[in-house]
Amino acid sequence: MKSFLYALVIVFALSSAPARLLAQDVTYEQLLHADSTPQDWLMYGGDYSSQRFSRLTQINRVNVHSLKPAWMYQPNRPLQPFESSPVVVGGIMYVTEPLSTVTALDARLGTKIWTWSAHLPEKILTVGVHRSNRGVAVFNNTVYVETLDAHLVALDATTGAVKWTVHVDENSQGYAMTGAPRVLDGKIIVGVSGGDVGIRGFLDAYDAKTGKRLWRVWTIPSPGEPGSETWGKDMAGTGGGGTWGTGSYDPELNLLYWTTGNPAPDYNGHNRDGDNLYSNSVLAIDPDAGKVKWYFQFTPHDTHDWDAIQVPVLFDDTVNGKPGKYLALANRNGFYYVLNRVTGEFVAGVPFVKETWAKGLDEKGRPILLPNIEPTPEGSLVYPDGHGGTNWNSPSYSPQTKLFYVSAREVGAYTVAGLPKVDFPGFGGGGRNAMSGDDSYGAIRALEVMTGKLKWEYRMLAPVEASTLATAGGLVFATSNEGNFFALDAASGKLLWEFTVGGANSESNLITYEVDGKQYLIGASGNCFVAFNLP
Repeated sequence: MKSFLYALVIVFALSSAPARLLAQDVTYEQLLHADSTPQDWLMYGGDYSSQRFSRLTQINRVNVHSLKPAWMYQPNRPLQPFESSPVVVGGIMYVTEPLSTVTALDARLGTKIWTWSAHLPEKILTVGVHRSNRGVAVFNNTVYVETLDAHLVALDATTGAVKWTVHVDENSQGYAMTGAPRVLDGKIIVGVSGGDVGIRGFLDAYDAKTGKRLWRVWTIPSPGEPGSETWGKDMAGTGGGGTWGTGSYDPELNLLYWTTGNPAPDYNGHNRDGDNLYSNSVLAIDPDAGKVKWYFQFTPHDTHDWDAIQVPVLFDDTVNGKPGKYLALANRNGFYYVLNRVTGEFVAGVPFVKETWAKGLDEKGRPILLPNIEPTPEGSLVYPDGHGGTNWNSPSYSPQTKLFYVSAREVGAYTVAGLPKVDFPGFGGGGRNAMSGDDSYGAIRALEVMTGKLKWEYRMLAPVEASTLATAGGLVFATSNEGNFFALDAASGKLLWEFTVGGANSESNLITYEVDGKQYLIGASGNCFVAFNLP
C-alpha cells in the first residue's frame, strides 16, 4: 500500500508540473547537431568539437555591462572544489557536486527537482585526484555520471532513480573517476584517474542501455606489446596514463580524440627510460572497434607531471586555399599545438607561456630538450610548474574571430626528485614542486588558432585555473581564482563586465543557455553555483 501511495504521489507531482520541467529525451541526432539548439547545453564542451562557442546573442558586447545575478544554488556538501560543467536540456539543468552527487535544477530559478548521491565507502583512495566531479552526460532519458570510487551510474532523468551501476575498476588499486562521460551513438565513453599512483590507464566504452562493457583501450602497453619498448628494460613499478579529462569527437571521420596523463612515478624517470608511450598523448580512436588509429605524444618521458588531459578543440580551416580538419590543444607543458586530425601529423606548435625546458619543437612536433631540466634532489627550476601553462579547465574557440581562448599560468617551480618510495602497488617513488619565489601571474590569452600567435591578453593577479566561454555576442567569459566573473571583448580583450562572487576556486566550466526567451550565464565559485541574466 505504501509503495502504491508513493507512486501515486510521484505521478501526481509530475503530471501537475509545468511541461517544461519534465525531463526530455536527448537523441543522438540532437547531439550531432547540438549547435542548432543553442538554448540548450547538451554536453561537456557544448558540442562534439568542444569549441565551447555559443550562438546565443541576447547577451552581447553592448549590453553585457548590465548582467546581474538571477539565482544561486548552494549545495549542503563538504567544501571541496566545484568543477562541474552543467548540462541543460529543455529548461532542466543537471549539475554535479562533490564528491559524487547529481542534482537536477529548474534552470530558470535554480530550484531543486531531484538529487542523487553515490554510496561511497568510508575510505576512498584519491592520491593526486581532485575529490570532485566535472559533469554528466545525458542520452535518451538517462543521466550518466562517474563516481569517485570508480563506478559508472545510469540515472533516470525524470526522477534520479538508479537504472544500473557498473564497477569500472578497483579504487583500492588507485582507480578513481572524476570526469564527465562522453556519449556517442549508444555508447558511453569514460576515463579514469589515478596516474600518480601508477595505475595502468584505460578508456572504456559501455552500452548505454545495459551498462555492458563494449571495449577497453589501454594507454600503457603490457610488457612485450607495441610501445612497451619505450619504457626501458623493465616496466615493473611504472604506469600512469590516466584518462581523466573528456574527449572530443568527429562524426564525419568517426574518430574519438582522447588525451592521456603523466607516466608514473611522476618526477622520477630513472626506471622508465624512453618516451613512455602512450602517456602525455592524444589518441585518435575508432569508437566502433575500440582501436587506436593514430597518436601524438606531447611530452615524451615526462618528469614534471605535465598531464596532456586538456580538452582537444576540433575546427576546420582553409590554409593556402586548401580546406583542412585540425585539432588544437594548449598543453600543460607550455606549448600550443595544431595537428591534422585526420592523420595526426604535426602542423604548428609554439610556447603560449614562459617555458625553459625546450628550445622549441622539431618538424614533427617533438620537443628539443634543453640541458639541466631533470628533477634533482636539490631541485631544478623549470617553467611552467607542475600545474602547467594551463590545466584541465576547458579553453574555447570562436569561428567568428578564429581565435583560441585559454587561461594561462605564468609560474615556475623547483622540481625535486628522490623522495622515498611510496608504499603503494605500482608506484616507485616520485618528487614534488617547490615554489620558485619569482613573480607569477595569470592571463586569459587569445591565440590565432592556426599559428598560436598571441592576439591579446587580459592579465590577472594570480596564476589562474579557469575555463573560457566564447559567444556569438562577441564575448569571452572567464573567472579568476579570487572569485571574479568577467566578460571580455572577443576581438580586443577589453574588459566589459565584472562581478565579484567572492568564492575561491572558480574552476567550473562556464556555460550559457536560454529558457523562456532569457539567456543565462552560470558557473561555480567556491561551493555556490551562480546564474546571471539581463534585467
